[in-house]
Amino acid sequence: MTGADPTTISVPQTHRLVYLVHDLGDPAVARRLAMLEPYLESAVVIGFHRTAEVPDRVAGWPAVAIGRTHDGRLGRRLLSVAAARFAAGRLRNYFLNSTVVIARQLEMLLLARALRAKFAANATLVYECLDIHRLMTASSPIAAILQPLEARFLRDTDLLVVSSPAFVSQHLARIHGSVLPPVFIAENKVLAAEAGYDQQNWDRPAGPPWRIGWYGVLRCRRSLELLAELVRRLPGRVVVELRGRPALSAIPDFAALVAAAPGLEFLGPYDRHRDLGRIYGGVHFAWAIDFFEDGGNSQWLLPNRLYEGGAHGAIPIAMDSVETGRWLVRHAAGIRLGEAVGDDLFTCFSTLTVAAYTAARQSLAAVPRENWVDDGQDGAALAARLACPPRRQHRTG
Repeated sequence: MTGADPTTISVPQTHRLVYLVHDLGDPAVARRLAMLEPYLESAVVIGFHRTAEVPDRVAGWPAVAIGRTHDGRLGRRLLSVAAARFAAGRLRNYFLNSTVVIARQLEMLLLARALRAKFAANATLVYECLDIHRLMTASSPIAAILQPLEARFLRDTDLLVVSSPAFVSQHLARIHGSVLPPVFIAENKVLAAEAGYDQQNWDRPAGPPWRIGWYGVLRCRRSLELLAELVRRLPGRVVVELRGRPALSAIPDFAALVAAAPGLEFLGPYDRHRDLGRIYGGVHFAWAIDFFEDGGNSQWLLPNRLYEGGAHGAIPIAMDSVETGRWLVRHAAGIRLGEAVGDDLFTCFSTLTVAAYTAARQSLAAVPRENWVDDGQDGAALAARLACPPRRQHRTG
């Protein structure tokens, strides 16, 4: 597995990219395009949308909508992709002369694989695996169908891009080791254009009330309950800021839970292109714990919040038994909690002193910037890997 090594990166050729995505409105799609933008001769983004508003451009590149899908419903999304495959003729012109086809998530790989073989046989096929759906890891009839399908697709893939090494070691290599293509690790670092990284601006009052920021897609009910219990047990000592988009499919009573816990503050959406420095600069800690897919994806991921917090001086809070905690151990930073997470959280904040907080901030500041922020080195490394020719004969069916 490889990530960025700035000492060995040569300037890559430019690419003609077709990017197939599960959600045209996902901000991470725009971020990947921004990361690769210096190395793109052209790009088109083809995918589904989840809202009534359909974008016609993503990160400045043309966008082509092929239908509407819903968050968290992998089975339904696979059926939608299968239907789109039979109407693939209208996508033909987007693939002709392309040099790279990237499929974001498994269901889009089904479509990308078929269209690459039909219309762009010489293009490099890339599978971008940013999380592992719970249906892929369960012992169930559905997993028994999906895992062989995943293996079949991987045989025809030229490069596998993951955001966490645990996705490979804990799932993909364990189940599909013999068919894995080369792996590139593209961590969810903050892009330099998004970062307000300036250690001189890391100063915020070092003392109660201690402020914890939980930002992004708010989908983990257990996290919300833990934080609500913390502010109830330590009134006036801890305040939790919630910003972003609540996933009401996972927490339908989100508003009621927040209203019932003084000390929880929901402050609405934010623009990561402008606001990361401001919102993280106003809190002491960044919540980087997730139980949404406990026992699988939640143990393996390295979330955006880890890098966003670290890049802006907000100390990440993670569990020591998951990949995020192991990342923090490797970099000697952050707050790490044990399995008794609620008790550990209460103990941490009920006993937290200014001296202990200051020491944690100093440890955070000692982590080199390139571990939090992509100044272009990761985009250059990925673009160079995309320049590799297809490694195998590919099939469809």
